[in-house]
Amino acid sequence: MTAIVSSRPPRKLPLLEPDTAFFWTSGADGHLRILRCGHCGHWQHPPLPRCPVCHGDDLAPQKVSGKGRVISFTVNHQAWTDGQVDPFVFAVIELDEQRELYLFSNVLAAPDVLRVGIPVHVTFEQQEDVWLPLFVPVAGENAHG
Repeated sequence: MTAIVSSRPPRKLPLLEPDTAFFWTSGADGHLRILRCGHCGHWQHPPLPRCPVCHGDDLAPQKVSGKGRVISFTVNHQAWTDGQVDPFVFAVIELDEQRELYLFSNVLAAPDVLRVGIPVHVTFEQQEDVWLPLFVPVAGENAHG
């Protein structure tokens, strides 16, 4: 996994709250982390206090592969903040660890190369104390599905 120290204009950053700080800071070591239930093994994102499958409360952040595929995406042609590059891609990423384990994020690629099903992997953009998980297409791979 790669890390990008951003030279782009600052984004609006999330607050580092106790229940979600692990997610926003885990990119510092190059790994994406998602909550996983210690009782049944279900991955849970966004973070919740209880597992939606077994209702257990033994949830802890664990490393995931950072690999997934684009399930859906939109191409935005309007810059919403000063200095934002357009067009930009906002996508639903299904992580490889579990069906329907979704992240919503930007894909750093030209819109014309994206297709539903294209494999992607995580990269991180650091801004202040936050490591934003972004995705890039896997080189040489085509959409499937």
